[in-house]
Amino acid sequence: MTQDNNFMHPAAEMYASEEKAGKLDRREFISRATALGVSTVAAYGLLGLDAPAVAGGHAKMGGTIRMQMDVKAMKDPRTHDWTQISIFSAGWLEYLVEYNSDGSFKPMLLSSWEANADATQYVLKIREGVKWNNGDDFTAEDVARNIVGWCDKGLEGNSMAGRMASLVDEATGLAREGAVVVVDSSTVHLNLLQPDITIVPGMSDYPAQIVHKSFTVETMVSNPIGTGFMLPENLEVGVKASIVRNEGFEWWGYAAGKGGYADRIEFIDYGSDPATHMAGFEAEEFDLNWETTGEFVELYDALGLVKSQVASGATIVVRPNQGHSPYDNKMVRQALAMAVDNNVLNELGNASLGIAADNCHVGPMHPEHNPDVTRAPFNPAKAKELMDASGHGDFEHELRSLDSGFWKDTCDAVAAQLRDAGIKVKRTLMPGSTFWNDWTKFPYSATNWNHRPLGTQVLGLAYRSGEAWNEFAWSNAEFDGLLAEANSLANADERRVVMGKIQAIVIEEGVTCQPYWRLVQRHHVEGLVGVDMHIAYLPQIYKWGHAA
Repeated sequence: MTQDNNFMHPAAEMYASEEKAGKLDRREFISRATALGVSTVAAYGLLGLDAPAVAGGHAKMGGTIRMQMDVKAMKDPRTHDWTQISIFSAGWLEYLVEYNSDGSFKPMLLSSWEANADATQYVLKIREGVKWNNGDDFTAEDVARNIVGWCDKGLEGNSMAGRMASLVDEATGLAREGAVVVVDSSTVHLNLLQPDITIVPGMSDYPAQIVHKSFTVETMVSNPIGTGFMLPENLEVGVKASIVRNEGFEWWGYAAGKGGYADRIEFIDYGSDPATHMAGFEAEEFDLNWETTGEFVELYDALGLVKSQVASGATIVVRPNQGHSPYDNKMVRQALAMAVDNNVLNELGNASLGIAADNCHVGPMHPEHNPDVTRAPFNPAKAKELMDASGHGDFEHELRSLDSGFWKDTCDAVAAQLRDAGIKVKRTLMPGSTFWNDWTKFPYSATNWNHRPLGTQVLGLAYRSGEAWNEFAWSNAEFDGLLAEANSLANADERRVVMGKIQAIVIEEGVTCQPYWRLVQRHHVEGLVGVDMHIAYLPQIYKWGHAA
């Protein structure tokens, strides 16, 4: 099959019947159907709708776009832990699959994919005619090599191994023999250890950039071999960076209608203070910002800028690290979560720009979310009783966070409520340059997490035993088993039952205070197209342009 026809994938009929029965909303249907190989056009057609117009469809070629953004050091894409890193390298390093804010997955360097009935085998078809910018052909060997590299659990910080867990041999920490098979120059077969519907969504996440066989971290900017339409021009970490059109390169995306409009994109680092960002906007020093949060939404609105917003699964976690005492004590963790009101945190930390969550990192934007399982009730008196019963009633907790934005405001509100409950807490504010060096190691701190299409994805990245991004230092065999079971089930109702069990374990274990889901927003000047806020901040710079 291809992604551009109306072939009915075997799973599509089941999804269509579930949607018509009211069991799936539109985004859930689109995400799950396209992840397993139904084309976006066909998926929308099953709902009796036309697929959305291509972003940037009214753009003209040429021009410069200037963005306010943190400019970070480059590293191996598999170890990218900030989308801002990938935004810069996305000029020349592309993806197999694109994920969109409507929930759809569309082909990029793949032309199509298809899963068998139980999602234990995938057939990946490689887009024909793609060239690396050094003249090499892009082939199935390139795809297979990158997937095998994603599976390498021995590479420190490689979060892609968690996304590819169903291909990894636990004994070796590498891709299992026979898991990734090159059939011919345009076809790769994936043979999974167990059913897994998250494979394609994982390929669309920001660390999944495709690199050339000659790739090294040391030369990725000085010798930028990739398949994208741009090249790096300069990179000054913490100051500025720019990427420019690779003139003369026949980028595959031009003919495929993917865009590639801008001649030049500049990224300017104004630090972490939103007031400084606003001053830059007022001085017309850039055209769009990375993100608008809190009180600055109304302030930017008043400047007459264009606002783009989307409800998302982006969030913050205020979490204890179980590798440190007293957070290895479940009663301590339960007390910390029970002592705070998530509605108050949404109001004070998030300016009510979102909805309260249930401390389990799965929510109504995820297809498998079970709404019947909710957080332990807010009960400050009970929280104090638990803390005292744990033997740590006099312990002073140190809550670390970034020194600005919703991180600071949320944690200030957490600390105030803990103190109201009689629990001692010290606040420590840190600049990002210091905080992010050790974000997984602090005993008690707060970090933000991006939206993921499926609830099981973020649980696999952050909560499964031994994962690179498991900042909770939590390991629970029952949770791991249920997560694997959930990923094996395509049926919405069956997955929701299992997810209810997963949510209950995370809540009962007091793993995290995950207080709210965020409405993510950005502002830009008039006359730009394709720069809308992405639900997961993904680096789709090929859509950016000036209005025709």
